[in-house]
Amino acid sequence: MTALRLVTVTGEALRPHLADVARLRIAVFREWPYLYDGDAVYEERYLARYPAAPGAAVVLAFDGKRVVGASTCLPLVEEGDTVKAPFLAAGWDVGRVFYFGESVLLPEYRGRGAGVGFFTAREAHARRFPGIDTAAFCAVARDPTDPRRPAAYVPLDAFWRKRGYTPSPELACTMRWKEIGGSEEMPHRLTFWLKPLSPEAA
Repeated sequence: MTALRLVTVTGEALRPHLADVARLRIAVFREWPYLYDGDAVYEERYLARYPAAPGAAVVLAFDGKRVVGASTCLPLVEEGDTVKAPFLAAGWDVGRVFYFGESVLLPEYRGRGAGVGFFTAREAHARRFPGIDTAAFCAVARDPTDPRRPAAYVPLDAFWRKRGYTPSPELACTMRWKEIGGSEEMPHRLTFWLKPLSPEAA
């Protein structure tokens, strides 16, 4: 089994890879719990910020020359108001926080260490920036009794806790997307998980 190669890419070097990241987001987020009916136009607009945003990076997973996974991050100050708002409302200095956007990996490559590698690489990147002491990401909150939930689905909570993240349910935001089989965008609640990146933040 070929080992996956993880590469952290920033700035203009990201542009040739954005179509691959869009493809992965559309494919992986169709799965539970997101059920995202991907839109190529939205993906192009969403991902275009990463080459331009100061401090942004994408960790790419390669199988040979093929991109099979991607994981994004950027300083929270560079994120949109939807993501920043709960932190500002809770009195946070958003300049202290690095936001981890998403990790997407094709199913056949899971269980080979890429998930751990994505977090390790993003945390290493975030620690390069003075004043950053906290990593944060958010995940969609679904009703565990939802009949669409696959019987074999295993939540990632234990994996995230093992990486040192803890849930902060008081921090939540709402994002809108169209679900598979739906006709229009719907609101979805996402809650945040946090990890201190320095002893001072613990």
